[in-house]
Amino acid sequence: MTDRTLVVVPTYDERASLASLLAGLARVVPAVEVLVVDDASPDGTGGLADRIAARDPRVAVLHRPRKAGLGSAYREGFGWGLARDHTRFVAMDADLSHDPAAVPALLARSRTADLVIGSRYVSGGRVERWPLRRRALSAAGNLYARSLTGLPVRDGTSGFRVIHRAVLETVDVASLESDGYAFQLEVAWRAWRAGFHVVEEPIVFVERRDGASKLSRTVVLEALWRTASWSATGERGAPSPHPRSVRSLPLA
Repeated sequence: MTDRTLVVVPTYDERASLASLLAGLARVVPAVEVLVVDDASPDGTGGLADRIAARDPRVAVLHRPRKAGLGSAYREGFGWGLARDHTRFVAMDADLSHDPAAVPALLARSRTADLVIGSRYVSGGRVERWPLRRRALSAAGNLYARSLTGLPVRDGTSGFRVIHRAVLETVDVASLESDGYAFQLEVAWRAWRAGFHVVEEPIVFVERRDGASKLSRTVVLEALWRTASWSATGERGAPSPHPRSVRSLPLA
């Protein structure tokens, strides 16, 4: 299968930043394809995405009838790419908190890892323009997940990542029910538990300038109870690499 990379970008009211994001991706990774998954944004994000796609054959748009959540958007977006033989998937936010300029480093790291998490909490990573309360909530959430599940990463809730096709197929991403941060955690936890190689690459996360954050009490509570339910399985990682892991495959 030819190596093809798809960037999946969920959107809901991201008209102010979408064009800049897509232009940035075109500059730094011109060979990749982009799928905008829009949840019927009232501000016209979907229409803007359509106009950009009409000019750029590397951009496609998946329109959904209503706001259905981040996890649902990624499940449909990844499924769209799997059906079209994409081999690597980049997940990132549309609000420019994830810098397109960081994508090449994440892709390079994915040559020796199955899941690369763009991490705010490893050496070289950081967060800019976040209030103390938000920093504390994020740090506590990641510590909670790491403590309960054993997942050996410091930023399991990060939504900026590169995922190999084998990971999505093995964890059966279409069957996952988590949303929000819980979705990001579940993909990482299931990948690690299956024996895939999960690593972190430092990124700089910059709080959005336009629009509103999608973080809500419901998202936080879901992450808490789902993490507790995963820890109840008692399973912590795999004894050997998954046969489809990059660590199991012969060097090219």
